[in-house]
Amino acid sequence: MQNNKCVFLLAFILILLSPVIKAAESPTILSMKDRAAFIDSITEKRINTLLPTLMQQHNIDMWLMISREYNEDPILKTMLPATWLSARRTTILVLARNASGAVDAFAIAPYKIGNVFKKAWDKQAQPNQWRALNELIEQYQPRNIALNTSTDWAHADGLVLGDYKQLMSTLPKPYQSKIISAEPLAVSWLEQRIPEEVDMYKHIVSIAHHIIAEGFSSNTITVGETTSDDLVWWFRERVRELKLQTWFHPSIAIQRADSKSFDHEDSFTNGYADNVIQAGDLLHVDFGITYLRLNTDTQQHAYVLKPGETKAPDYLVDALKKGNKLQDIFTAEFTAGKTGNQVLKAAREKAIAQGLKPTIYTHPLGYHGHAAGTTLGMWDSQQGVPGDGDYPLHLNTAYSIELNNAVFIKPWNKEIRIMLEEDALFDKTGVWYLNGRQTELLLIK
Repeated sequence: MQNNKCVFLLAFILILLSPVIKAAESPTILSMKDRAAFIDSITEKRINTLLPTLMQQHNIDMWLMISREYNEDPILKTMLPATWLSARRTTILVLARNASGAVDAFAIAPYKIGNVFKKAWDKQAQPNQWRALNELIEQYQPRNIALNTSTDWAHADGLVLGDYKQLMSTLPKPYQSKIISAEPLAVSWLEQRIPEEVDMYKHIVSIAHHIIAEGFSSNTITVGETTSDDLVWWFRERVRELKLQTWFHPSIAIQRADSKSFDHEDSFTNGYADNVIQAGDLLHVDFGITYLRLNTDTQQHAYVLKPGETKAPDYLVDALKKGNKLQDIFTAEFTAGKTGNQVLKAAREKAIAQGLKPTIYTHPLGYHGHAAGTTLGMWDSQQGVPGDGDYPLHLNTAYSIELNNAVFIKPWNKEIRIMLEEDALFDKTGVWYLNGRQTELLLIK
């Protein structure tokens, strides 16, 4: 019955949003109450439908998460009710496979944790929280108990030393030898998207695109007065006005026909200089929002028209096309089972053979902006990334397709970078962009 309510609520919300998903000019943003309802319904559906498959796939009987207030495990935070902004006191979540293959969800905590987790600790009957945990473990007698420890992914390494010591000091000895790392399960939980999330993700990315278009316009920019730093703070303020959040501070870069070369590596490490926006400038933004626990990460370009101009110069239009070509070469290499380093190598070789000058640094996207999953290059690791670059691609996972292509602009007598980043899903059909991608420069009058 609870599952039916969950499906009905999701369908109702998506029906409400269906007209605005198509209407990029004015995306609708849910009220805080409706956001909470959506988040909780997604959490319930993921635990009931996705998690049993993942636990069976990775042969894990019990998944145990422990957090103290304000020092939360990153994965535990993805399972808390929307109204819980942190753990409370010591919060213990137990996810156990039962005889039928389904997953039973329990909370051993002083408070009730939403509707998904059954309260498994009666403090009056059993004052010791850790003994209550042991009683539950004995009830299931798991072959293994998975904890969030990981070398390659910080997201999956959320069990802190104090909680680990407390667990091991009270856990019965027969079970101490059954402790394993939850890393493969933890990464799968974070990277896998269910259909209802994908439908909403399209809408979330459309909101991010809309904000960028609004920022890169004459309604926001006064040419000759507005500085790049002014525009950065406009993005921060605009996100707050919409009752949203950014997960990183935006950045604005300016490339123009002057004697200064654009140092990509220096910009990554030291940030961009603050400059007054002028006619003839090529602007670039790096911007991301967090909404309904999902994150976006987008980079796009705009051209500031000179007096009398109605379009961007052909050499900049062509430069953007080469950036799109690099995207196509790269995403065509995505195949389930291939590692990030294999895809990176093949894409770079093909792009270079076609006369491009690529740098690829694509990352997973989802509950975190730089999320768990397959890493496909870093700006300073173009020969491959040890660890998470050796992880294979899986279907139904989201990525921020992030890369740049260097192009020599003859009229400017220098090399520029077309830096693109668009959010996409990888599924059985291949890689497709959640709300399209930039194929034309935004124009600022």
